[in-house]
Amino acid sequence: MDQTYIYTSGATTAAAARVDTAAAKLVRSRIAVIDVMRGLIMLIMLFDHVRETIYLHMQVGDPMDVQATAPELFFTRMAAHFCAPVFVFLTGLSAWLYAHPAAGPRNATGFLVKRGMLLIFLELVFVNFAWSGKIPSPVIYLQVIWVIGLAMIILALVHRLPLKVLGAVGLAIVFGHNALTWMSFEPGTFAYYVWTVLLHRGFLIPEGVMKLKVTYPLLPWVGVILVGYAAGPLYSAVMAPERRQRLLRMLGVGCLLLLAVLRGFNIYGENLPWVHGDTAIQTVMSFFNFTKYPPSLDFLLLTLGVAMLGLAYFEKIDNWFTRACATFGGAPMFYYLLHLYLLLGLQHVLVAVFGANHGERFGVDSVWPIWVLSVVLMPVLYVPCRAFARFKRTSSQAWVRYF
Repeated sequence: MDQTYIYTSGATTAAAARVDTAAAKLVRSRIAVIDVMRGLIMLIMLFDHVRETIYLHMQVGDPMDVQATAPELFFTRMAAHFCAPVFVFLTGLSAWLYAHPAAGPRNATGFLVKRGMLLIFLELVFVNFAWSGKIPSPVIYLQVIWVIGLAMIILALVHRLPLKVLGAVGLAIVFGHNALTWMSFEPGTFAYYVWTVLLHRGFLIPEGVMKLKVTYPLLPWVGVILVGYAAGPLYSAVMAPERRQRLLRMLGVGCLLLLAVLRGFNIYGENLPWVHGDTAIQTVMSFFNFTKYPPSLDFLLLTLGVAMLGLAYFEKIDNWFTRACATFGGAPMFYYLLHLYLLLGLQHVLVAVFGANHGERFGVDSVWPIWVLSVVLMPVLYVPCRAFARFKRTSSQAWVRYF
């Protein structure tokens, strides 16, 4: 009897341990996939920022000039289109997870406001210097970090509204803002400044010692972050992984099918219609030549549709690549600042060694060195990002969680 009791107790304990281990793995895969996707798009972003470091003399417009842009440059640039929308969507999703921990819901207003203000400060000071290398920067660009910061502050003010309301407003902005792009206002008027911040990129201060330009208008990104927040329950502890992945696949395929219809017939969602080119590749380029500033509906359907398919796929994958992506994605702001300053230093080194061959800069004459250099820099960035991610997990210092 005693032996039976001991055996049964041991079996129960072992079974419980197996259940706990399985549950822990589910939690890790559920949350880790967000860092995997974030890290993946950060690595894709590296290609575009290397392009802006050593291939800046070959400018690309928005949308790109299909006739004048080589396919390899077009698709290198197009790959970077995924970065901002996926990052903003995951920011909203992560905000929902922060507001709904296992211990129960909490007010995320303070955290979101402080992090948003930090991002705006970093954009104005450290990010702008990293791009220009000059103090003061001749032009202060309000780019993606700025717009994420503002979007987080707005989310902080509204995140306690019903989730259905937030989702509906987010979708209305994402689908409806393209209908407002025809509106414009006279420069110098109050309406012009408001509209420039919200939807039309342009200069807030066009002349003087320091110019100020909005590159990322705010309104569409507020829609994206609200949609991301409304998608948060997909990652709640009670959501079965199989159901979550199925819903993500359905949403992803739905976005891409809607894109095929809207773009295929040039109905709505992109101001620049696609046309048949001189070659098949130019026709493909024309079809995928979407506006990023501000992001058109077609731009968002493509990028977020693929992102949802990626979230469903990578949740089931655990290998060296996904773990490396998760390491980068676990320290996003640290990585962002680190890679910008690494590229700034690299440009100075190249000029010192080879000389400036494009104005004051050093540049290459083809696209393939961009790809090679980007791959070479990935392990260089990985080592400090891994060290910071470990420090972030173990540190009790409050400032660390903002990076």
